[in-house]
Order: sequence, then structure tokens, then C-alpha cells
Amino acid sequence: MKKPVKTPVKAPVKAAEIQKKGPDLLDKKTIAKFKKILLKEREQIAGDVKQIVESSKEMGQDGIQDIGDEAANIYNKQVLLSLNENERMRLHEVDESLDRIENKTYGICEECGEPIGLKRLEVRPVAKYCVPCKTKLEKGKL
Repeated sequence: MKKPVKTPVKAPVKAAEIQKKGPDLLDKKTIAKFKKILLKEREQIAGDVKQIVESSKEMGQDGIQDIGDEAANIYNKQVLLSLNENERMRLHEVDESLDRIENKTYGICEECGEPIGLKRLEVRPVAKYCVPCKTKLEKGKL
């Protein structure tokens, strides 16, 4: 009877180990560029959320409405509030990315500990996983 082969489980990567990985990692100038992008996105999201909240408060404030108008306003408020939730999730992703910059783990895959490709970060600055790990996660293999 064959013994089952155990695949080694990779330990979480520590900041000191990440700094040793060398040239594959992002340099300080590139990280500063991403921090600036993330801060700008955070500011934009906060402004969008504020505008959505104000819009939802203003709906239905224009006098007496019939049942159809009232139903339309309720529906529109629900749509705006769900958008607001999506914006909060985006804001959370941005904040997590800024935390990773501060912890010197930005650009490192949270699953395998390898560097996330620069092109992936340029497309999605809040990326936490490299392409292979993200693909596995989406397919439910991780």
C-alpha cells in the first residue's frame, strides 16, 4: 500500500524574507508611485460615497408623490445604497493595499509569497495574489 504524498504547506512569508527576495520586488520609487495611485483612488471613492449619500437623501423631497413615483424613488435609493456598499468594499481593498505598503509586503502574493507581476499591479493596484494563485482561487483549488 502506497503512502499518500503530502504536499508541503508554505509558511506565511515574513517581511524580512520578502526583503531578501531581491530584484523581482518593487523598488521604493515604484512603490511610492503605487501609493500615490492608491491614495488618489481612496480620495475619489470617498468623494463618490459622499455624493451617493447626498443623492439618496435628496430623492423624494419634492412634494407629494403618487405611489408610482414613491416606488421608483425607493428603488433608486436601494440602487444607490448598494452602489455605496460596493464603494465601501473598494475602499477597504485600497486601505488593505496601503497597509501592505506600510508593512513592506505590497506586491507580494498573500498565498505563495512570490512577487506579484508589475503588469498585474498596474492593472489592479489592490491585487493581493499573483496571477497563478488568483486563478487557482477562482477555480476553487485553494
